[in-house]
Amino acid sequence: MRSRPTTPALLLAVTLALAGCGAEIKDDDSATAGKGERGGHHPVTVENCGTETTYERAPQRVVTNDIGITEIMFALGLEDRMAGYVMPDDKGDLDAVPWKDGYRKVKWLSKKEINKEMALDARADMVFAGWNYGFGEDNGFTPAALKKIGIDTYVLSESCRNGRNAARGVMPPLDALYTDLTNLGKIFGVEERAAKLVRDFRRQVADAQARAPRGEDRPTVFLYDDGRDRPFTSGRFAAPHDIITKAGGDHIMKDLDDSWTTIGWETVVERDPEVIVINDYGDTGAEQKRKFLESYPPLREVSAIKNRRIIVLDYAELVESPRNPAAVATLADYLRGVADDRRRR
Repeated sequence: MRSRPTTPALLLAVTLALAGCGAEIKDDDSATAGKGERGGHHPVTVENCGTETTYERAPQRVVTNDIGITEIMFALGLEDRMAGYVMPDDKGDLDAVPWKDGYRKVKWLSKKEINKEMALDARADMVFAGWNYGFGEDNGFTPAALKKIGIDTYVLSESCRNGRNAARGVMPPLDALYTDLTNLGKIFGVEERAAKLVRDFRRQVADAQARAPRGEDRPTVFLYDDGRDRPFTSGRFAAPHDIITKAGGDHIMKDLDDSWTTIGWETVVERDPEVIVINDYGDTGAEQKRKFLESYPPLREVSAIKNRRIIVLDYAELVESPRNPAAVATLADYLRGVADDRRRR
């Protein structure tokens, strides 16, 4: 979960993302211990958030934090390598997603903030989380602290710190997803599965781009997560940036070198988005957020509000996750309609 409160959700037709879900992964004490699909052996070293990290063996009891991270493991078919997952119960209908079997097989450890005690109680040998998606100095739950008690970690690439104060993000958001799939494929010896997911996701995004608006047809788009006095939104290093951009939108916060952060309403008004994407999750539902936006006086003259161009996407589609490519497709269709309607006027 992110550091601040983070869906009627759109149920996306995740077609290519289903590839390879549910495969059996052999235990390391089998005859093929330490061998991956391509015959690789541990120890394995990958670069994670700019740091080379070595895994002496494929983890057997992984604890994940939040929905996108958990579904990355499910998409790789690694349910039997998981000791459990941690996330609140505000992430939509888990029975309606491609990885529903993973949620049925893997234990839901807690709906509260992940901590060291949870990892120890689960006998975790690796924690997969992110900065402000579980890891943080304020709660003492960091990769360094877990290393001291013998627990490996992997940090979500969307959350990598970039050296600019508390800012996060070091690469384009979809590249972060592809990087994590590739790295985890090496760590768990499922390189072929990971490579196929990346190929299929790239093709799904390319297909969406082929029908997305281009050039001057591209509508300007703002991502609204939450917030009344000041909006919480995404910069160019969070998943919405690539989702908006590759769907044929012009992301109004593309100059913000951060992932998820807070800005001022005056910036939104000045940049006048033609479309607003609502992130649906949490105690404040999408309809409540919509009503707030449509009734908030400073936004009265913003194009998206005047023309009622608001689309709702689910939280798990807007944080780094295997749902990102399908979200590009859904938004591309919506923005194509906006561009066509604008041209007719």
